[in-house]
Amino acid sequence: MDTPTLPPPDFGPKHGNDAAWERKTLEKLAFASLAEQKTRRRWGIFFKLLGFAYLTVVLALTFDWGDTEKLADGRHTALVQLKGVIDSSGEASADKINSALRSAFEDKGTAGVILRINSPGGSPVQSGIINDEIRRLRGKYPDIPLYVVVEDVCASGGYYVAAAADKIFVDKASLVGSIGVLMDGFGFTGTMDKLGVERRLLTAGENKGFLDPFSPQDPKQKLMAQTMLGEIHKQFIDVVKKGRGQRLKETPDMFSGLVWTGARSIELGLADDFGTVSSVARDVIKAEKVMDYTQKENIAERFAKRFGADMVQGAVKALGQASQPQAR
Repeated sequence: MDTPTLPPPDFGPKHGNDAAWERKTLEKLAFASLAEQKTRRRWGIFFKLLGFAYLTVVLALTFDWGDTEKLADGRHTALVQLKGVIDSSGEASADKINSALRSAFEDKGTAGVILRINSPGGSPVQSGIINDEIRRLRGKYPDIPLYVVVEDVCASGGYYVAAAADKIFVDKASLVGSIGVLMDGFGFTGTMDKLGVERRLLTAGENKGFLDPFSPQDPKQKLMAQTMLGEIHKQFIDVVKKGRGQRLKETPDMFSGLVWTGARSIELGLADDFGTVSSVARDVIKAEKVMDYTQKENIAERFAKRFGADMVQGAVKALGQASQPQAR
């Protein structure tokens, strides 16, 4: 009996299917890898563009590119704004205000300068520096008048500055005056006694611990401080009298630190008339176009001020050091 002959195994088609499957799998993996790389590149380009845009915005805010209106030709009224407390580190510092005033006066198209003030006062030193610069600029450019326009308040150091102007314009409800000087602080001796805290202050110099808030008030030092305030007050009064001249209708309480409304300030000769920036530019200077020369605080300065200077000032105040005299 013949033994049946079995056909040999046919592995060919199976091997061919495996090869095709492997090729397809490799192709899919390759295409998936390429797609993933393209996606990563797209996202990389997106984030680079986003970072570039952010950097552009930061640079634009950081650098003071100036007011584009200043590039225009023609006769105009120059505006400088003094806002807030007058001190050496703020927007109303003498450096920034004087720099803006110089730019305004030096522009050949400037017909007149308006200094818009909305300030409760501040440093008598900074106020005096601005006052002196206004007088210098008025002397150097006699054909360019400088007018002050008061908004809500022009008190103390603010008025110290305003007194140098050719004329002062106010709103009837503006607050004007406060011609006085103060130095404030605190005394903690009673609290320390209750808490059983002993103050140990060592100095080399009889008055080195001048008005130390953690020590009993020394009558001699108090008198010295009062004398110093009196000297600064007299300087303030002299500046006001020199600036206002015969227009001033002096009263017994004019230099007592009181504040008057805009309407009353005109009656007293502390101001000249009612007016706004627009009305003074249009009706007094006769140059209705207004260009702002105020130096703006950039983002870098604001950041440094907020996280740097403010922390230092807060620490100083927390330690209870005697404050500087304030013209207010």
